[in-house]
Amino acid sequence: MIIIKLKKYYTIIKMNKFIKIIFLTILVFPLLLNLAKASEKLKIGLLVPMTGSNKDLGQSIIKAVRLAIKDINNDLIEVVPKDTASIPNKTLQSALELKEMGIKVVVGPIFHKNLKYLDEVMDVTFLSLTNKTIDLPKNVISAGINSTSQLNTIKKFIKQNNLKKTIFLSPIQDYEFEVKKGIKNSKIKIFKNYDYSTEPTKLTKQIEEITNYKIRKQNLEDEILRIKSSNQTNKEKIIKKLEQRYTLGGLNFDSIIIADFDESLKSVTTSLLYTDVSPKQKYFITLNQWFDKSLLNEIDIQPLYFPSINRNNFENYKQKFFKEFKEYPSHLSLLSYDLVGLVYYLSLKNNFSDTNKLFKVKNSFKGKIGIFDIKNNKINHRLNFYKIEDKNFIKIF
Repeated sequence: MIIIKLKKYYTIIKMNKFIKIIFLTILVFPLLLNLAKASEKLKIGLLVPMTGSNKDLGQSIIKAVRLAIKDINNDLIEVVPKDTASIPNKTLQSALELKEMGIKVVVGPIFHKNLKYLDEVMDVTFLSLTNKTIDLPKNVISAGINSTSQLNTIKKFIKQNNLKKTIFLSPIQDYEFEVKKGIKNSKIKIFKNYDYSTEPTKLTKQIEEITNYKIRKQNLEDEILRIKSSNQTNKEKIIKKLEQRYTLGGLNFDSIIIADFDESLKSVTTSLLYTDVSPKQKYFITLNQWFDKSLLNEIDIQPLYFPSINRNNFENYKQKFFKEFKEYPSHLSLLSYDLVGLVYYLSLKNNFSDTNKLFKVKNSFKGKIGIFDIKNNKINHRLNFYKIEDKNFIKIF
């Protein structure tokens, strides 16, 4: 009996050891497999103009990518650049070459027009630097700072300040449909929408109509005549005060979003000032201006509010780039820097497997620009909000 018990006990020990071995094998094998996968090189394609009129922009992005790889500090990541020459056919040719190399994720191209034939490159995901989201091939993700991201940020500001009547001014340009898509996606509450011509004489007339300028101007003239013909004892003083004004009567909005940039933006704000609409009375809000320093000198249109990337990060990045390459980077180079980090992060999180699904699952990534929100092959950005006042950029949130 004792021998039998010993044999039975010994058998159980052997069985337990066997079960433990199986259990450990089941537990450890995936880890070993992941380590094996992690030891493979992560190859990322890069499509930028290396020849042609935009080659300087392409070189700036290539340098940014080199800087990103240096900061990641992992020998297992490799970026393979290819020339687009800013031509759709050349872009397709280079994309096919990257596919032949087994590359599944590509940063670029930069321009929307170069996306034209990329749906022919199956099983490759392209992270384009464009901020346009309309008419994209199914395998292209717009990684630029799109209108939805910007309007989501403006929406937050409007809510914080309890603004109820925001009018939206949009130029009749090729990106007006992108802006309208952003309005729809963000669900921002707009009191009234107006499209305007960028041709100066037409613009001024349209702004006059939007602000009821002629009626308000006539109200002032009528009031001055009424006071003059009245018996008021202090009418000279009242008239003198009225004559310092340009219009009389309230406006039916409390804030204005101007979807414009550069000199065209300045033309719109000048027309608003001409019609006696001041940023001291109504909120002047615009889209991402990339911290355009020329706006600092436009005292009459301040405060001017806008969403943008994290300014401190941007300034630190510029100094870092300059230290490395003895030149300042383009705005888009910061985005490409972040995108390399994004691909590396998602690949690492996904154990370097099934790269085609990297951007389908809900994820967030904190880059230099801000936070990237990824879901269903779409990228949106959580931005900061700034105002220009007294010749300074001031962060609101």
